[in-house]
Amino acid sequence: MQKIKKDDTVVIIAGKDKGVQGKVLEVRPKEKRVVVAGANIVKKHEKARQAGARQIAAQIVEAENPLNISNVMLFCSSCEQPTRVGFRVRDDGYKTRVCRKCNADIDK
Repeated sequence: MQKIKKDDTVVIIAGKDKGVQGKVLEVRPKEKRVVVAGANIVKKHEKARQAGARQIAAQIVEAENPLNISNVMLFCSSCEQPTRVGFRVRDDGYKTRVCRKCNADIDK
């Protein structure tokens, strides 16, 4: 089970976007990277190209680049703070993520 999943709210704790809070758009576990909405924005220059019968002009596109997963912390909605993640097995046998600060379940 992963500590950070898609659609989680995270806070960036290192790098140029330190302190920025955003939603996880994509998790790449093999690369140990996450893509956070509104963080680590880069500009990419695209060349003009022809797609079928129409011409697409050259443009500068802004996109989110992946961050290392060690540079983000999960944001706990119950204690309103960035927190480390623990695990607990519930009474019904399911494993769930837990906030280490307030001991509340993250997976509801």
